[in-house]
Amino acid sequence: MRWLALLLAALLALPAVAKERAERFSAMTFNIRLDIASDGDNAWVHRRHAVTALVAYHAPDFVGMQEVLPGQKREVEADLPAYAWVGVARDDGHDKGEYSPLGFRRDRYALRASGTFWLSPTPDVPGKAWDAAYPRIATWARLESRRTRRQFLVVNTHFDHVGAVAKLESARQLVQWIDNFRRDGDAVVLLGDFNSPTGSPPYTALIAGATLRDTLPLSRTPHYGPRGTFTNFQITRLTDHPIDHIFVGGGITVLRHATLTDQTGGKLPSDHYPVFADLCIGKDC
Repeated sequence: MRWLALLLAALLALPAVAKERAERFSAMTFNIRLDIASDGDNAWVHRRHAVTALVAYHAPDFVGMQEVLPGQKREVEADLPAYAWVGVARDDGHDKGEYSPLGFRRDRYALRASGTFWLSPTPDVPGKAWDAAYPRIATWARLESRRTRRQFLVVNTHFDHVGAVAKLESARQLVQWIDNFRRDGDAVVLLGDFNSPTGSPPYTALIAGATLRDTLPLSRTPHYGPRGTFTNFQITRLTDHPIDHIFVGGGITVLRHATLTDQTGGKLPSDHYPVFADLCIGKDC
């Protein structure tokens, strides 16, 4: 019977051993531009399949989208069946207004918990805060790797585009929320359109402590693509000021980082470029 006891002990140790193995994963943030008829040739009906085909091709493990209206959400879900999605709409906490949905690959991760909170002093109550023009939200998921059982805490957000106070306070709130909510061993990933360029007060607040790091300067390989991420559908527009970012917690190695400029016949899938990061956690990354 001694051999049986040894076998049981070895089996019980497997999850801990698996969690120590290097695990490679990827993340994308993508403001897909809301569905508005006045965009004309750039309206959603002309861009839908370019957006979802881009995501399907690059196949990030986690994808955070912004400016997603209910109809767009249904179509994204239909076009990307490999992903499960979490999140509610910002106006009423159900299905009114824009979503900041968070998607993850069903084959690689199991959902353990999820939710949405408002960037506000009253995070459980829908509504605007500070000097924001619109209600702003963050959508989160606690995920477990099906391969290693490692836990991931992934958050997706969209900061206000007007309120300077709102952006700064939103950054502080997010850092505090992650500090309070994460567990020992969590791999933390924060995605979003922060409407805040590198070096701005909200950006600085996000990376001020030990909680979060910007993936762009940490990449082992040189950043690929333009640094700026907002184009207003102008394919020749180049800036050095990204407003869409991917941040990670400690223990995560950034292997590659890119601003993806995929286009078809000179037409862009959105007025923002998606940002992509190839990441690794564990030994031997």
